[in-house]
Amino acid sequence: MEMINEGMQQAQENLADLKKRGRAAIGGDALAFMDTLLSPEEIAQSDLRVAIIGELIKARQEKGISQKKLEELSGVKQPVIARMEKGYTSPQIDTLLKVLAPLGKTLAVVPLNGAK
Repeated sequence: MEMINEGMQQAQENLADLKKRGRAAIGGDALAFMDTLLSPEEIAQSDLRVAIIGELIKARQEKGISQKKLEELSGVKQPVIARMEKGYTSPQIDTLLKVLAPLGKTLAVVPLNGAK
């Protein structure tokens, strides 16, 4: 349950960051609707995906790298990057790692708070 709360908190922070920067969230209006259809665990998983992709977009923009340039650096085709960023696809872990590496980012497996 702690992971769910952390994922939701991170997703809310990312959504607030997007709003602050004047950007629309992926599926912005759909978030309230999702609450009626999905379980808390499914919502947390979705929020975590949004948070991860939000961090990818933020890192790419902070480095001033276009999707096309990221294609050159990562070997992942620009249309695939665009679909990931728009939330149209759920990327494979290896694809996500390829895209994150040139941005100086990676994924990490860390213990949950309170987990042994």
